Amino acid sequence: MLLAHISDLHLDGSERATGRATRVMDHLRALPRPVDALLVTGDIADHGEEAEYEEAARILDSPFPVLTCPGNHDVRQAYGKALLGESPDGGPVNRVHHIAGTAVLMCDSTIPGRDEGRLDARTLAWIDATLTELPEDRPALIAFHQPPVELHHPLPDSGRLEQPEQLAALLDAHPQVVAVLTGHAHTAAASTFAARPLIVGPAVTWTLRMPWEGDDAADRDQPPGLAFHVLGDDRRLTTHFRVVL
Repeated sequence: MLLAHISDLHLDGSERATGRATRVMDHLRALPRPVDALLVTGDIADHGEEAEYEEAARILDSPFPVLTCPGNHDVRQAYGKALLGESPDGGPVNRVHHIAGTAVLMCDSTIPGRDEGRLDARTLAWIDATLTELPEDRPALIAFHQPPVELHHPLPDSGRLEQPEQLAALLDAHPQVVAVLTGHAHTAAASTFAARPLIVGPAVTWTLRMPWEGDDAADRDQPPGLAFHVLGDDRRLTTHFRVVL
């Protein structure tokens, strides 16, 4: 299975944001071999307005499936209505997709009005039930916005996933989950969580400058980032990072 992964588009109607997101999508659509799906791990809109999600729907429209989850800048009602074409009840927006023999769980880790994240009781129960219903030989990926580990920069670390031990305990009971995928940090990063790979997708809008690279956190001159995840028959996840010039 070949997945593309982007995050943090922060579409706000500006020429800059629209242009960067459009470049990434044009690049993906032009690949000689199409991806099986594209994951977008949150902060699709910058202000959570319906017009921003309407623009996102136009930009993300593709011949391959596009799987999304909300981030801390997203607003559930507008996200559900204008991007998903649904009428959400105000609760977490969780969806499972079956792509090339793999279950991809796109989870809502947002806390409305706050930057940090949490997988609430309703979402944890949904993850548990969804994984329990899968065939034993079906691999699964879990994706959400805020990383559950420290990334060694005060900006993303101040807004990471709260109570990650709850998710770790749940994953211990579900060995078919092969990796965790997130966004939010605006930097491509690789770590581990619950004895599994944790991959943080790069941002489209701007790249995080780490403390050893300078004091100004937002590097707006870096081109948009993109990750490709390859899940082999042996359930090994391999990730390749790219920039789109």
